[in-house]
Amino acid sequence: MTVTPAEADVAALKAGADRAMARADFRGAAELLGQAAALAPRRLDLWLARAAALRAAGDLEAALSALDQALVADPRSFPALLMKASLMERLGAPHGAGAAYATALSLAPPDDAMPGQMRAAVDHARDVYARYQDELTQRLMESLSSAAAGPTARRLETFVDRLAGRRRVFHQDPVQFHYPGLPELEFHDRERFPCLEPLERATDDIRSELIQLLDEDAGGLEPYVNYPDNAPLDQWADLNRSAAWSAYHLWKDGEVIEDHARRCPKTMAAIAALPQPKTAGRSPAAMFSVLSPRTRIPPHTGIANTRLVLHLPLIVPEGCGFRVGSETRPWKVGEAWVFDDTVEHEAWNDSDEQRIILICDVWNPFLSEEERELIARAMAAMDAFSGAAPAGGL
Repeated sequence: MTVTPAEADVAALKAGADRAMARADFRGAAELLGQAAALAPRRLDLWLARAAALRAAGDLEAALSALDQALVADPRSFPALLMKASLMERLGAPHGAGAAYATALSLAPPDDAMPGQMRAAVDHARDVYARYQDELTQRLMESLSSAAAGPTARRLETFVDRLAGRRRVFHQDPVQFHYPGLPELEFHDRERFPCLEPLERATDDIRSELIQLLDEDAGGLEPYVNYPDNAPLDQWADLNRSAAWSAYHLWKDGEVIEDHARRCPKTMAAIAALPQPKTAGRSPAAMFSVLSPRTRIPPHTGIANTRLVLHLPLIVPEGCGFRVGSETRPWKVGEAWVFDDTVEHEAWNDSDEQRIILICDVWNPFLSEEERELIARAMAAMDAFSGAAPAGGL
């Protein structure tokens, strides 16, 4: 391979800079690296080395200028972004450094791929960025402290968390049906579901029926995940046909399970008051969901954003949790919530006992009665046209 005169000059200047650095002549090294970079301005390594030499010489402003040139060569250079944030911190610009660390961290390699010195710098970056997020959140919330209450306050809190980088933005990603124009809410406001309070008042009766049926008819439980052998399992491989996540169905695919329903008359009466979709072969759906000890339900999304999912916790040991999008909540016995399962969600039971909740589907409240009827008709027509059994759920 032929080396051009310019390349030879760059190599000689770089070698001289290395010798200068070895004898702690940081200014001399920076000067030689500047000459080399002038000959090869797209050489990221030269600008990074010049910035490091200037930093060692104590000229932080000039080091920042060198890093700006490094980022012209490669705007996504993680080492350049990390060093720039560090210099901003040393120059007494904590808020600017926090934002700069955020950019650098978004491009960080996996922890196990970093050398020790870089890993220590990244850990420091995370600490500084976390303080930046806390301070920004506090400042923003102070500016809004008397602005709103109720659902608006909850949405503003989420808005502020997203501004501060404390929450990712998750979108609806239904497996099958997406109806346009529906709000992307992780957990829906209770105020839109007056049916929750009567259901919660029935918690003791529902729980008593649950305990009795588990004692008398535990054989009625079936694996919640039940795919055929020829289906791609992906994240469901560990749970497919497993008793680790089981269901005792009361309504399934639009049909009441008569034998189960007879054992739970008070539960069925409470469910009957819910605004459940009614579509042949799909819904209503209602079940007791049993999650075994030390079991996790992997992140996934549901079938349709036209219906939401209601949880009523009945037996919840310590160590259980639930995440929808960017919000994580603990279940509390007798406190129901409604969430959009087309937003990525997951659940876990890290305890040594079963976790059991009542799960039902309900209409999305942002649909009009006309839309609900038309959606149900469209889905029934689709199922009839395809001739295939519905995948379950509306």
